[in-house]
Parts: sequence; C-alpha cells; structure tokens
Amino acid sequence: MRFVFLFSVFVVATCGLIYELVASTAASYLLGDSITQFSTVIGVYLFAMGVGSYVSKYFRSNLLKTFIIVELLVGIFGGLSSTMLFIGFNFISSFQFFLYLIVFIIGSLVGLEIPLMLRILKDKFSFDDLVAKIFSFDYVGALFASLLFPLVFVPFLGLLKTSYLFGMFNATIAYFLVDYLNAASKVKVMLKTSSILVIVALCACFAFSESILSWSESLAYQEKIIISKSSKYQRIIVTRNSDDIRLYLNGNLQFSSRDEYRYHESLVYPAVLKNPEAKSILILGGGDGLALKELFKLKHIEKVTLVDLDEQMIQLFKENVLLKDLNNSSLSNPKLTIINKDAFIWLKQNSSKFDLAIVDFPDPSNYSVGKLYTNTFYRLLYSSLTNKGIVVVQSTSPYFASKSFWCINNTIKSVGFQTTPYHSYVPSFGEWGYVLCEKEKTSIKELQLDTKFFNATTWVSMQSFPTDMMAYNTDINKLNNQVLVNLFEHEWAKYAHVQ
Repeated sequence: MRFVFLFSVFVVATCGLIYELVASTAASYLLGDSITQFSTVIGVYLFAMGVGSYVSKYFRSNLLKTFIIVELLVGIFGGLSSTMLFIGFNFISSFQFFLYLIVFIIGSLVGLEIPLMLRILKDKFSFDDLVAKIFSFDYVGALFASLLFPLVFVPFLGLLKTSYLFGMFNATIAYFLVDYLNAASKVKVMLKTSSILVIVALCACFAFSESILSWSESLAYQEKIIISKSSKYQRIIVTRNSDDIRLYLNGNLQFSSRDEYRYHESLVYPAVLKNPEAKSILILGGGDGLALKELFKLKHIEKVTLVDLDEQMIQLFKENVLLKDLNNSSLSNPKLTIINKDAFIWLKQNSSKFDLAIVDFPDPSNYSVGKLYTNTFYRLLYSSLTNKGIVVVQSTSPYFASKSFWCINNTIKSVGFQTTPYHSYVPSFGEWGYVLCEKEKTSIKELQLDTKFFNATTWVSMQSFPTDMMAYNTDINKLNNQVLVNLFEHEWAKYAHVQ
C-alpha cells in the first residue's frame, strides 16, 4: 500500500510539471517571446500551487476521496490544456487572460496534491521519513518530466498527445486508489466509473489528436491546409488556395508562391552582383530551398553550404512533389552540402572561408532566434568570409518595424561591416528590408540575370528610404541584452497578435 501511494506521488509530480511545460511551450508557440512566456506561466503556476497548498488545510475529512477527485480534475484540465489553448487562441480576444486562468486552475489543483498526500500517509510513516520520501519522489518525478519533455514527448508526440497521455496517467492513479478508499460501494463504483470515462475520453482525443489539431489550425488560416507537422523546433503549416502555396512556421507567414520571387530575388541578387566571381556560397537558414533556386540559376557557382537547424523542414521541401517543384529541386543539387546544426554553434566551429553568405533566418520574435542577430553572431560571420566576401541579411520590415530594421543594420555595422540597407515591396509581406554587408565598399557589377523583378533600375529605388522608414539610432543588439527582440515585439504588436 505504501509503495502504491509513493508511486502515486512520483506520477502526479511528473504530470504536474508536464502541464506547466505544455502551457509554457504552447504560449511561446502562440505568442512568441519564449522567455517572457515561460517566465510568466511558471510564475502564475507556482503562485497557483501555493494557493492550492493553502486551501488544502480546509479539507479535513475524506482525504483520499478528495485526492481522487483532485486527480480526476487534474486529468481533465491538464489533459485538455493544450487543446483548450490552441482552440482558445482563435476565438478569445483576451487570450493571455484565458491562458493564465487555465494555468491557475491546473496549478491550484496540483498544489492540493502533495499536502493531501502528506496527511493521508501521516499514520503510515514517521514524520521525518514521510517528508523525506514524499519530497524525494516528488523531485524525482519533476526531474523525469523535465528531461523527457524536450527529448521525447514534444518531438515524438507533440503537445496535444503529451497532455492527453499525462491526463490519462492522473486518471489511472485515481482509478487504482479507489481500491484503498473506505467508502460505500456506490461511491467507489461512481469514482471508478468517472476514472474510466476520463481515461476513455482522453484516449479518444489521443487517437484523433491530428484531426483536432488540424481543425483548430484551420480556424486560423483562410487557405486550405495541405501539410501540417511538428518538428523538434517548430510547427510547419503549408496551405494552398488556387495557385497560391504558403508556408507558415509557428503561425508566421514565410512565403507565398505568388510573390516569393520578389523576396528571394531581392535577397540574393544584390549580393551576387557585388561579387559575381563568388564560387563558395554559405546560406544560413533558407531550408525551403527558394534562395537556393535563385543561386543555382548562376552557372559559375561551384559550391553551396546550407546550414539549417530543422532537418524535417529540409526533408519536406526536398521530398514533397509540390514543394520541390517550387524550389526546382534545389535541395537535391549535387553542388549543395546540407548541415543540420544551430548556425551560431556551427559558425563558432567553422574554419572555412566563403565568398558570399546569405542569411535568411526567421524574424527575431524570440531570444533563441534573436541571438542570430547579435554583434557576436555577426563577428563570427565576418571572420568566415574571404577579403572580398559579401553578406546579405533579411532584416524584417523597415515600415512595420523601423527601429528593429535599423537596429539590425546598426548591429552589423558595429562589427566592422560597411552596410547598404535596402528594401523591396513584397505583396504578401508589404515593404521588406535587407542589409547588404561588405568588408570594403565596392560597386555593383553588370551581370545577365534571369529575373522577374530585380534589375539595375529597381536596385536604385530599393536603396531609397522615404520619411516613414528613415534611419533610427538604436542600441546594439548583444547577447546579454537582446534589445532587438523587445523592439520587434513592441513594433509588431500593433499589427499582429503578439503581445
């Protein structure tokens, strides 16, 4: 009996931390700025646990029955937490309030568990032994959850299935603990039946989790979703509407097939024309292969190295018939070497020199991406170039996020690059910005290009900034301050659901 109860402590501790991690991760997916979301969710969760622990003193009788009911409630709210958050995001205007309410309810219920268990077992152990055993099992369960959540559960199950699974664990604990309850058979049957119903309901949700997720995602997109999958690093959505194919990463649009040529021609060709003899090319990001498509139109290019963290993203755009048609099978080109590593870490270890680098990272909406826009990163990039090396960096919108754009430019200049900021109009995005970086200023060269948008005339206009996009003096984005992420979040909050 004692072992059963102690094992229950281990399970409920594991489940409790899993729900906390699920809520934090879901919040970072939906709202961006992972540090803020993790910090606030954890803070609310711990506060709620404190409230639950305090409230536990008012339960003086039928403690085991109360514990079983709490487990069922934790199983229901915790098991359905990720589903409620993903669906609620599409319907609830005050989403953050809804998020914290869910977190508070689960945290309060979890906060009841350990105090109740301590009082249930107080006659089974000496006080010192009881406290030692309860908290030992509690902390071991927390360690188990914290290690397996990022390594196993999220990569292989995803958030929805993970929360369903652990909700079933809570309900299963409730089911078996009914056998130790001193109560009328009617009460025991009712509790066992309730436990079975919760388990069956969560099993059904688990089995249909992809359909549930697809339905919740369909609410957020006007186009038909044709591909939806979760990698270790992001949620990948591909939609189609007539002839328009779009890629979304964590809900953020990455390209539209109708006008992606404007973005990618603007990204690639100014740098190419600065150094038309470039033979060794580095691409950081760009796992969709669309920048590669433009590069491989140039016959003189001998070698391209692409560094992108997400292997599943690359495989999707390499193997899917529809998507590889978009990029002309560029990811299968024999001149290409693909490296699936964090670009920051890879650059620190890199000893090769490149003639040209194209940096096509997602926007700096969180600190993990923001580190790729810091002076430390650009210093590493500077040392990875030949003396005539050229870099171009996608730099968000100089119209919607002017301070962010100029912060990127100023940060690049701070490490010794000569910069040429420029912009182009991409209908799907609006005005979009780039920064061309050189060790020494050179003039643009003449080269026959196979382009739809970019030419010598557009290049001149791209370097002109109207008054509403004029330069700002900003702080330099450093690893220890990440001012860019705060600027980006603040500026884009006016136009999108990113608060």
